[in-house]
Amino acid sequence: MRILIGLCLVGLAAVAEARVIGSVTFVPCDLDNAGNGRIKAECARFEVPEDPATPAGRRIVLQLALVPARSSRPLPDPVVMLAGGPGQAALEAFPQVAAAFEPLRKHRHIVLIDQRGTGRSNPLKCPLPDWKDPAQQTGAALRDHAAACLARLSASADPRFYTTTDAIRDLEAVRQALGAPQLNLVGASYGTRVALEYLRRYPDAVRTVVLDAVVPPELALLQDHAANLDATVAAILAACRADAACAARFGDPAQTLARLREQVRAQPRAAAYVDPLTHVPRTETLNEMLLAAIVRLYAYQPETAALLPLLLGETAAGRPQALMAQGELIFQRLGDALAHGMELSVICTEDAPFLRPNPADAGTLLGQQLIALTQEQCAVWPRGELPADFKQPVTSGKPVLLLSGERDPVTPPRYAEQVARTLPNSRALVLNGQGHTAMIRGCAPKLVRDFVHAASAAGLDPACLDALAALPAFTSYQGPEP
Repeated sequence: MRILIGLCLVGLAAVAEARVIGSVTFVPCDLDNAGNGRIKAECARFEVPEDPATPAGRRIVLQLALVPARSSRPLPDPVVMLAGGPGQAALEAFPQVAAAFEPLRKHRHIVLIDQRGTGRSNPLKCPLPDWKDPAQQTGAALRDHAAACLARLSASADPRFYTTTDAIRDLEAVRQALGAPQLNLVGASYGTRVALEYLRRYPDAVRTVVLDAVVPPELALLQDHAANLDATVAAILAACRADAACAARFGDPAQTLARLREQVRAQPRAAAYVDPLTHVPRTETLNEMLLAAIVRLYAYQPETAALLPLLLGETAAGRPQALMAQGELIFQRLGDALAHGMELSVICTEDAPFLRPNPADAGTLLGQQLIALTQEQCAVWPRGELPADFKQPVTSGKPVLLLSGERDPVTPPRYAEQVARTLPNSRALVLNGQGHTAMIRGCAPKLVRDFVHAASAAGLDPACLDALAALPAFTSYQGPEP
């Protein structure tokens, strides 16, 4: 592979400070920490063929970063963070979880790779459909949206070659270029699929694997979203009902949500609010799909889940401004974080062919629409090749640590248990009251460090996780009851 020196936010003077690892040259750069300062790192650019079968054809550049070990003599097997989504860029995602990797940096470099199609690795970036506009949620509108995205990207990319299979081939090329004998993989959410598939194809190149918010290989993404979300929302709202202060303030928030759904299904209502980012007054239509989308995204993490009873209660009382403003904030952040074209390349190849509408989802918050609308987009999106065994369980004797949030609305703990059945040298831990991705919580960073250091989960003592619990619900905008 031809290696290109990348400057990644720094000037030409930084070339003199370059670090060479294997055949890759890194130069100083900063990773933006979303307004909370910058993380010092080192960046490089790595060129690969877009289509591995035609190496003389179009070539794309992958953006790499190294968060260096604190040791002057780092161990030769680095840690690689695999971002979620699909569509999230590792260099953009890392600052939000950097604290979880800090214990690992004592002896090992952290390697980040913007997966092809994300970040600065020939991104397949298109706007997400607008979930606030019912006209954009029809099958025809979503097909048109996908077709427009495809036309926009056609000059610079062939979306058939932006799948998990292509990503792990890139990862192996980077490993070889770095001269690393083995890798310690840390995958979150969709990144767990990447980690497991790399383990399947390149077992000798793997030392340890950490899977956080586990996606089983057999799973078709989106298939269980409706049932999983309902289970988590029920637990969040039941906790409010069981808390005296929350129940006194909001009664039964599950009933409140049910009534709101019925009301906005029968009669969508105009809701005026102030955009939380631009401070411009806006008016949108609150309908059943938008309500479900906001509740879904706020169920992901304990900090936002704690707001749900309050937001639902205010909306039911005729004050939807906070719900709408918070929804706008999270939608904008999601749109900025994901490369929608890459997301479609993965889902349309690896999941859509296996999705089946489930009649049992008809009465759920999300209903059956998510699967149907995804299939509409995939009807016009090109598909890559899928290995014959891609949907089979991964069997390996390598050390694997699996982490799950008890209240994860997307990848519940049972997924980790399912994956662990064919990994005899694995251990699954559930973090009480936590949501989607749990590695940053409590003492989990220390446990991950100990696991990677020992290359074994056998000696871990997870008792330190017992202190974790869900955040109590906010009873006002000042927070929960003291």
